[in-house]
Amino acid sequence: MRRVVRQSKFRHVFGQAVKNDQCYDDIRVSRVTWDSSFCAVNPKFVAIIIEASGGGAFLVLPLHKSGRIDKSYPTVCGHTGPVLDIDWCPHNDQVIASGSEDCTVMVWQIPENGLVSPLSEPVVVLEGHSKRVGIITWHPTARNVLLSAGCDNQINIWNVGTGEVLISLEDMHPDVIYNVSWNRNGSLICTSCKDKSIRVIDPRKETIIAEKEKAHDGARPMRAIFLSDGNILTTGFSRMSERQLALWNVQNMEEPMTVSEMDTSNGVLLPFYDPDTNVVYLCGKGDSSIRYFEITDEAPYVHFLNTFVTKEPQRGMGYMPKRGLDVNKVRNSLIELYFLPYTAGPDHALEAEEWFEGKNGDPILISLKNGYVPGKNREFKVVKKNILDSKTNKNAENSSPANKSASSTPSIKSEAKMEEILKEIKSLKDLISSQEKRIIKLEEQMSKVAI
Repeated sequence: MRRVVRQSKFRHVFGQAVKNDQCYDDIRVSRVTWDSSFCAVNPKFVAIIIEASGGGAFLVLPLHKSGRIDKSYPTVCGHTGPVLDIDWCPHNDQVIASGSEDCTVMVWQIPENGLVSPLSEPVVVLEGHSKRVGIITWHPTARNVLLSAGCDNQINIWNVGTGEVLISLEDMHPDVIYNVSWNRNGSLICTSCKDKSIRVIDPRKETIIAEKEKAHDGARPMRAIFLSDGNILTTGFSRMSERQLALWNVQNMEEPMTVSEMDTSNGVLLPFYDPDTNVVYLCGKGDSSIRYFEITDEAPYVHFLNTFVTKEPQRGMGYMPKRGLDVNKVRNSLIELYFLPYTAGPDHALEAEEWFEGKNGDPILISLKNGYVPGKNREFKVVKKNILDSKTNKNAENSSPANKSASSTPSIKSEAKMEEILKEIKSLKDLISSQEKRIIKLEEQMSKVAI
């Protein structure tokens, strides 16, 4: 029988590396053994975590700048420990967040044309983790909402505009969290954990709504991401250490919808998902290839498309929003039809306060038919003003009667804790005093015996 080839508009998609004169050279990529992507890219900049002495640092390079990067090139260098993860804000191309071994999250505002001197002062420092912070991800549709996860097995969700942690998920993960992914409108998150479980969580209700133990049998790290239809795609390892790709229905996670065996390489497969085309790109550190698959709603659901092969092994990966695409370079009627659909724009659907109150909003889409042209400094000015002003407003509100009553509970807790400490100090002093008396008595007895 003649073999029927599956029809797909993506079947002949191929990757193409840029020319050498468009590459960056002499970048000392971080050697920290942490399974993050180590780089992040948006339509203006690429950020890369690098080796740094005396703390942690990352480079921020304008996309139009290429060639050899001098060792004296200015860095973002405010952390006191190695930087483990970075993520650009989807609603402001000048704002980036970083998590570090120093247990803090920092949010930075990058000058419009890039750095001309080292940046060591973040806009805001978010302190709430007791161990290193390895996962940073912004909310997809609500402005100033940032999620962080640390080796304390805790997930914090922050209102960056006020510098406060408003949701803290502490007791849901018994071991290290490997990754966290928002769904399309940011109402749910899914996580993968060292205990081999995949969890779907409603962060505002602080409840687990679906869970799958042993999603992959292997001991090596997993990854889980939401797809636009609400299903979850995972990468992991089999018991025989083969790399796997699996698809799960959140409504019934007893068995996967499909499982595909990849190969026996050691590198963790990092999935990058394009919700506009339902194409998933799989990259692995140390790999020399990037594989991509189309996800459909008909069995077998996951369809292999092609592989892009590089000459050098990959150290880090980043996925740029399609609004950064140069449409003039792909001016072709078929390409426009298939690869330039509507995509998420930079405008936010909700304010942070609205999301925390329970509202949801889908991404605000823009057309790429004629290319994306951002308004001159429009986003930058608004978000810069929002972050700085809200910090100022927070300080002003702290002196208001309403805020004083709201903060009365923490102060009561502090007083109780202080009283407990004072009692303990008193009991220790009493113990020391009684021991001193006992020592004096024993010394007197010793002197009598000596005589």
